[in-house]
Amino acid sequence: MDTEAQHMERDRSSGPADGTEEGSRSTHVTARGTGGMSWGRAVFLGALCTAALLLFSTFVMQPFLIPSGSMEPTLRIGDRVLVNKLAYRFGSEPARGDVVVFDGTGSFVQESSDGNTVAALLRGAASSLGLAEPGGTDFVKRVVGVGGDRVVCCDKGGRLEVNGEPVDEDYLYSGDSPSQVPFDIVVPDGTLWMMGDHRSHSRDSRDHLGQPGGGMVPVDRVVGRVDWLGWPLGRIGSLEETGAFDGIRPAGPDHG
Repeated sequence: MDTEAQHMERDRSSGPADGTEEGSRSTHVTARGTGGMSWGRAVFLGALCTAALLLFSTFVMQPFLIPSGSMEPTLRIGDRVLVNKLAYRFGSEPARGDVVVFDGTGSFVQESSDGNTVAALLRGAASSLGLAEPGGTDFVKRVVGVGGDRVVCCDKGGRLEVNGEPVDEDYLYSGDSPSQVPFDIVVPDGTLWMMGDHRSHSRDSRDHLGQPGGGMVPVDRVVGRVDWLGWPLGRIGSLEETGAFDGIRPAGPDHG
């Protein structure tokens, strides 16, 4: 009886021991397999989301970090705006008063080659997502003159004139004059005359009058129109439009 009892005790004790060991092994394998799938899925989803954002930013809407105060008070340093890349894709062109982002290569900055291609690509990807300041060739300004316009500053009242009509620029930085540098130009077809809203702190078309191109930005260099403010939270919303150019007549056949 004692021997049988001992055998029964061993049999009962071996069952739970084996079960526990098998259960632990099974749990360990399952957890390891689930963890591997989770990491792989996370990496895949992260890459997929990044690729989707880059595609969306490239063709539809791009976040743009405002790096300077040249467009104050309309845009402030650190603002993140959303640039509508479809605004001029279907036959329409930039209009007077539009705030646009453009590539200033050949007009605002000289052609140059970047020696570090990888760094340039990484910076471009970060800036296209609004995570870094834009490259040195990207600018945001307001369209003041389009092809054929005669833009003059300043008239007897100290105002900007477009095609002989005075413009009341309600968007100018408080205390700024339309321009401290006098000019009288005719905008060639297919180009734009660009100016910042903070005229005393903006390097724009006026600063390139004596250079090749005369400060005119080709229309095909426009990246898109700034339609929305995305950051900070207190300023989220659509960019306020201006009616300053509503009364301007188109330029005549003689362009001025």
